[in-house]
Amino acid sequence: MISFYSRTFMIQTKGITKSFDKLQILKGIDLEVRQKEIVAIVGPSGAGKTTLLQIIGTLDKPDSGNLVINGVEPFRLKEKEIARFRNQQIGFVFQFHQLLPEFTALENIMIPALIAREKPSVAEKKAKELLDFLKLSDRKEHKPAELSGGEKQRIAVARALINNPSVILADEPSGSLDSKNKEELHMLFFDLRNQMGQTFIIVTHDEHLAMQTDRIIPMKDGIITK
Repeated sequence: MISFYSRTFMIQTKGITKSFDKLQILKGIDLEVRQKEIVAIVGPSGAGKTTLLQIIGTLDKPDSGNLVINGVEPFRLKEKEIARFRNQQIGFVFQFHQLLPEFTALENIMIPALIAREKPSVAEKKAKELLDFLKLSDRKEHKPAELSGGEKQRIAVARALINNPSVILADEPSGSLDSKNKEELHMLFFDLRNQMGQTFIIVTHDEHLAMQTDRIIPMKDGIITK
């Protein structure tokens, strides 16, 4: 039984700590995020924002504390089960898109679905639907080198969405974009929440993006300060 779990929240952390060698990065993080909520984690470099995001994304394990996503404690699962859970429940958007250069936009979007052992025909259909939604259908056969920065990041968002995850975790998603593409990406996040019910946790230094979100979570020196 998860004693602190509440069905009110999609994601909960309790007492999360993390150290690297003798340096303690996270010092007991309690966090709750509701379904369809868009929250921004802000704070100076070294505050522990990305480390916390990696733990919520099950890419790294805490030294102590608990994580619950949709009623599941992923760190109680075996390694292969954690990987499957991550693939199915969590989408990632990184600052520099992390698209595979040898694959087309369509193929890049399909990859998480294929990893989840979706039929290629079904994965392709889903990827094309996302391209239509993002108004990028005419770019589906282009490789990353042939796409603009804004197009690459929207393809990365589509890739994050293809398995219909519970939450999308975004680490400085607009940090490498110019003002126009940055604003378009920010608007896309809210469109996805409104039209698809998507939940977002965003680590950002962008004050304008943070102010648009439902809630700002400030961090400093490994703790949430408010």
